[in-house]
Amino acid sequence: MNTQELTPICRQMRRDILTMINNAGSGHPGGSLSAVELMASVFFNHMRIDPQNSDDPDRDRFVLSKGHAAPCYYAVLAAKGFISRDEYANFRQLHSILQGHPDAKKVPGVDASTGSLGQGVSIAVGMALGAKHLGKDTKVFALVGDGESQEGQIWEAYMAAAHYKLDNLTVMIDNNGLQIDGTNDQVMSLGDLPAKLRAFGFDLIELPDGNDLDAIEAALSKPTMPGKPKAILAHTVKGKGVSFMENQVGWHGKAPNAEQREQALKELED
Repeated sequence: MNTQELTPICRQMRRDILTMINNAGSGHPGGSLSAVELMASVFFNHMRIDPQNSDDPDRDRFVLSKGHAAPCYYAVLAAKGFISRDEYANFRQLHSILQGHPDAKKVPGVDASTGSLGQGVSIAVGMALGAKHLGKDTKVFALVGDGESQEGQIWEAYMAAAHYKLDNLTVMIDNNGLQIDGTNDQVMSLGDLPAKLRAFGFDLIELPDGNDLDAIEAALSKPTMPGKPKAILAHTVKGKGVSFMENQVGWHGKAPNAEQREQALKELED
């Protein structure tokens, strides 16, 4: 699917994100909106998956390490036909399949239950290592937050990925620069993140505009270096697509009210 075809899908994903968070009165719009293009590109163009056979043992795998961006995950799963948009009305409700963090036991298309930050890359490394052990050509993708990259377990998993030469693993860092308590630099600076990722053994591709579909497609399409995991460091915009949410830390975990939702949806009209 070319980027012209992906653009309206991304717009619909953003509308879906706002709708389900507004319905629930809670959720995380900022980091969900920043990841839309990354997730749309991966799911539509780079993963071997089938909504009619979501448990196919030969499918590719995806791990949303930043589990609070579940609305973006659900939006892309709906766009691909894994779940119905009717489920949005139950987002974050008791007994719903669509909880605030993804549940692999309940949601078709979800490969890992996540939420406790810093753990997703370890899961993805295990999946990639298992596929290598079985001689399968499975590709594994993980989406990581910049804030959660302050967690030590992330870096242990990166070391393991390089040590085991997991060239079937792609880690995408949604580097929007903001986390729940402020900017990354205010909370705990990540320093020279590109240099660190290279030092930890990754084939790094840095995207100055991490919401540019053409750039994302080029990065994901780049052939892997034999024996090296791939990292895509995407400099994204928190709250992307909604003017009053963009680059505003206050929209990390706050739901828009009805008026704000309508304003946002107007901005996202076709």
